[in-house]
Amino acid sequence: MGATRRTFLKAVGAGLVAAAAGPPRPAAAQPLVPFKIGPVVVGDFSINAPLFVAAEKGFFRENGIAAEMVPFKGGPDLVKGVLSGAVELGVTGATDPFVFRERGTMIRAVAEMTKKNHFTLVVAPKIQKLEDLKGGTIGVTAVGSTTWVFARLIAKKMGWDPERDVRIVGAGGIDSNVAGMRRGELQGIIVADAGAVVEAEGVGRILMRLDEITPKWVSIVAYAKDETIRSKPEVLRKVVRAYVQGDRFVRDNPEESIRIAAKGIGWSEAATRRAYELVRPLLTTDGQIDLEGFRFIQDTLLEVGVLKKHLPFEDHYTTEFTPVRP
Repeated sequence: MGATRRTFLKAVGAGLVAAAAGPPRPAAAQPLVPFKIGPVVVGDFSINAPLFVAAEKGFFRENGIAAEMVPFKGGPDLVKGVLSGAVELGVTGATDPFVFRERGTMIRAVAEMTKKNHFTLVVAPKIQKLEDLKGGTIGVTAVGSTTWVFARLIAKKMGWDPERDVRIVGAGGIDSNVAGMRRGELQGIIVADAGAVVEAEGVGRILMRLDEITPKWVSIVAYAKDETIRSKPEVLRKVVRAYVQGDRFVRDNPEESIRIAAKGIGWSEAATRRAYELVRPLLTTDGQIDLEGFRFIQDTLLEVGVLKKHLPFEDHYTTEFTPVRP
């Protein structure tokens, strides 16, 4: 299903070497500041394409940053990496600051990288419309996960009982979900823009992007520890600026961005192009957090029981680093 962590790191390393070998810096220029960024997963175009582009086009270098990308295998692993200092910025689904802040971690969102909801519902070939999923099984990563929340919201939209009218099962990562669909055990799966890969492989097809059921939402945010925000505000500002420059370039330069992303993520050109079509309208242009959509996430997580406590909304984000001006 695409790149492994090893091939991702190799591709990122090549991009950073190319960026570092750009035009010579003036003798009086300050040395680049090392900074580690943690994408929550390898297989997500909206997270990783702007990072690859920012590295290859030299945006981090222009901002005085020697960026290193260290991918993780999900939200829990990423937050451990951020808290331990293995990375200083995590890039992940916008539910994570709420979930992990409730558990006592002092993290908060510093920028919005992907607007609205870029997750997709991928269905088996025999499913023609949403109504056909009634009585079937939808695969998600785990009970209580973001994908589980979306499956519950689909059931709510359709007026289904999520315990009787449709089964929602935690099937693991995307490879496990796809395997379940191949075996006929799952009639639908909820994934991010990697649904484009499932579609390209002929296993299923994207029936809908889930902003149809969550008109208010935020897909992807970058977050940091409160300590990092206090101690490195100018460095963090430069990192966010370079990342947003990557998003803008991806929006405006499809062919080059698809080429860079396909090589980095390890997807086919066809799958990468499909993912690009899905997420391009949702990529940020200024990093500014949609606070209405962000608040809707907190309310939804409380409603479905993922969150048990209503912490102050303002504890989950800062507006110090956005909007990023052109």
